[in-house]
Amino acid sequence: MTSHQIRQAFLDFFQSKEHLIVPSAPLVAKNDPTLMFNNSGMAQFKDYFLGNGTPPARRIADTQKCLRVSGKHNDLEDVGFDTYHHTMFEMLGNWSFGDYFKKEAITWAWELLTDVYQLPKDRLYVSVFEGDAKDGVPFDQEAWDLWKPIVGEERIILGNKKDNFWEMGDTGPCGPCSEIHVDLRPQADVDQVPGKSLVNNDHPQVVEIWNLVFMQFERKADGSLIPLPARHVDTGMGFERLCMAIQGKMSNYDTDVFQNTIQVIETLSGKTYGSDEGPFARLADIAMRVIADHLRAVSFAITDGQLPSNVKAGYVIRRILRRAVRYGYSYLGFTEPFLHQLVPTLAEQFKDVFSELKAQEDFVSRVILEEERSFLRTLESGLKRLDVITAHLTETQQDTIAGDEVFELSDTFGFPVDLTALIAREKGFQIDEEGFQKALAEQKARSRQDAAKEATDWVELRESDGVEFLGYDMPETHSQIVKYRKVKTKTGEEYHIVLDRTPFYAEMGGQVGDTGTLEWTVNGQPQEVKIVDTKKENDLFVHISHDKNLDEALTQAEVILARINTDRREKIMANHTATHLMLSAMREVLGSHVGQKGSFLNDEVLRFDFSHFAKVTDEELRHIEDRVNEKIRENIPLDERRNVPIQQALELGATATFGEKYGDFVRVIVFDPAFSLELCGGTHVPATGEIGLFKFISEGSVSAGVRRVEAITGEKALALMRQQEETLLRLRDLLKAPKDVVKAVESLLEERTALQKRIEVLENEKIQQLKTQLMGRVQTVNGANLIIEKVEVPTADALKQLAYALRPQVDNLIAVLATDIQGKPQLAVYIAEELVKEKGLHAGQIVKELAKEIRGGGGGQPFFATAGGTDASGLDRALAKASSLF
Repeated sequence: MTSHQIRQAFLDFFQSKEHLIVPSAPLVAKNDPTLMFNNSGMAQFKDYFLGNGTPPARRIADTQKCLRVSGKHNDLEDVGFDTYHHTMFEMLGNWSFGDYFKKEAITWAWELLTDVYQLPKDRLYVSVFEGDAKDGVPFDQEAWDLWKPIVGEERIILGNKKDNFWEMGDTGPCGPCSEIHVDLRPQADVDQVPGKSLVNNDHPQVVEIWNLVFMQFERKADGSLIPLPARHVDTGMGFERLCMAIQGKMSNYDTDVFQNTIQVIETLSGKTYGSDEGPFARLADIAMRVIADHLRAVSFAITDGQLPSNVKAGYVIRRILRRAVRYGYSYLGFTEPFLHQLVPTLAEQFKDVFSELKAQEDFVSRVILEEERSFLRTLESGLKRLDVITAHLTETQQDTIAGDEVFELSDTFGFPVDLTALIAREKGFQIDEEGFQKALAEQKARSRQDAAKEATDWVELRESDGVEFLGYDMPETHSQIVKYRKVKTKTGEEYHIVLDRTPFYAEMGGQVGDTGTLEWTVNGQPQEVKIVDTKKENDLFVHISHDKNLDEALTQAEVILARINTDRREKIMANHTATHLMLSAMREVLGSHVGQKGSFLNDEVLRFDFSHFAKVTDEELRHIEDRVNEKIRENIPLDERRNVPIQQALELGATATFGEKYGDFVRVIVFDPAFSLELCGGTHVPATGEIGLFKFISEGSVSAGVRRVEAITGEKALALMRQQEETLLRLRDLLKAPKDVVKAVESLLEERTALQKRIEVLENEKIQQLKTQLMGRVQTVNGANLIIEKVEVPTADALKQLAYALRPQVDNLIAVLATDIQGKPQLAVYIAEELVKEKGLHAGQIVKELAKEIRGGGGGQPFFATAGGTDASGLDRALAKASSLF
């Protein structure tokens, strides 16, 4: 079979199993900040598994373009050197969203591989999850029992959590998986070493080709597992490896997936792939594999909207492209652009499956051509520079290229650091990765400083020895303007103003900067500048204003009144003090391991990140909340200690704030020495009673081992509680339950459940009545008993139940049933298995033909199939057509 036939056979097979065939998502990830590129078949369906959307069908199949060249999934280093790793690859997959589960997934996988693809059964092995005592997940007995009669115990391997338990992330849907491996070794090797012993041992000819994931659990934030309300199936089969297995090759690159491209590379380079001639034959083969692989990744990434660049995803594509160019230059003799000449071959090959490349063939070729020209201009000189560096290392008996030299190759010659590392490795050297990162960071810092200097020249108005911050003690102060500057922003222009003394707190330690006004008089005319934020730059307090045309007014100002927004500041202080009380309460309730990992607090909310190994339970949150409110009611006065020697403060037991830098003298904030004592530069209420009220509004995970809470205080907390009270009162009125709303809701739910059961009973009775009526309308035609009728049922599932209810009652049955469910026509076709075998009938094919009359589509198995449509007026025509078929 050709690769095209193999791919189409997969899609056709699952379409026959009532799967909706959907197109591949773009290679470039859209609307997912966690991914640069789609790196797996399930990526485009992630929201469905997380419950954030509804899939277009409960059964779906596709082939997905994937890219793995960065982050956790990074295959770039292996590409070209082995037979089966790729940057871009296709992932064939079939999906069930709460529909079928293990039985169907396993039996269909075996049917496709052995009956359709004709892979030898004695070369296939399967693995099942052995269980994990720590997670409390048992051995996957169900999968074992399903596989045992298919392959026999001797071909089943038990896999651990690493190999046979799939998880989307730290939290979310997860479950055991069952992998299918194929042994492609020569028979002589098979006779000597059983393939079972080589599974999951990185043997190039004993490889996994299909992974069947059974999502039946949800991983909670505390690490526990609970059963999902609906179980799902997520499978992924590597298309390139499948082609290798079916076409009997020892390498993915020997299949027709890559051979078309490799043959053109042979023609352009004058070298033969797989030749043993010459000292660089192996390197030439590696180069051809790298180029054939990288061409796909680069071409489809550009097609899907990601152009090569120097940042983020664009830089990844540029790295891949330059790696391919360098291999062509070094080992195939390409000194002129060549990669773009391969695009037409690739576009032609994939025109029937990923037609977007064919449509953009010229554009993609031009982009690649320009990238090649740019890199080739510096490649030769860069390689020469690298030769000089390595020659010196050889002379001095060193084996590591210095970080600043790696940076020079990147900055001057355009060598991505991984390309330099690759070339160095080929020559027997390594690179100083840490030194490179340091040189890169220093260059970025210089760039930022230069950019700041160019964009923000200060206008000096008077000399000053520094800025005096008075905001701990007073909300306003008389000051003078020391200097100002204008800064261009994305939204326009803003003024940065520095005063000799200020009450404005600059954003630090998670607390936002103050807002307020600067006021003064010039020639009897009052002047006012609105300050929208305050930030700290080195030791300067920078007051930011969005007011326009301030140059003249600022220059003329002599003495000004700097006044903060006191109402806003008081709310910020309440949230900041509440954060201190909350941290102390957390340590009491959760344990002394709790430490601050970050915070943000303004006048609206306080957000706090902290170290903790599990989800904070509702009961624990209540205990923390109660403890904070207890301290608020105690109205503990602020004990502020300034200029305390750092060592003395630490000996007192003061807790340092995450991310803060401390000098020799610090400020200590105390609210009851036995409860809350912290190093802090922020502003606080004079007594805890001024906080008023503390209320949590959320708790969740930030990352492994880090949790986040959000809370509100004072008027915000009171408003939330009033809103909740109003909601409760409204519910009481609606439920007519003045005393016990919970009991009323429980009663309502019980009544609803009872009604649902009653409806189910009535619907079943109706189906039984319909069954009896239909049995009286059986017509015998050519040895078959026909029931072709339009019926009234409430749901498509009820139509299916009716067909299955008729099955044991009527021998040699052919049933074609039609119904109109609120304007949505539905068809169901059942054919007795005896008739399927004797007469070659196929319910799926028949229902597709009938569905044309209702402007719809469908499919299914030979003995049962369904269809839906949009034109209910066509149901009678569909039934008439059915009568003519038999």
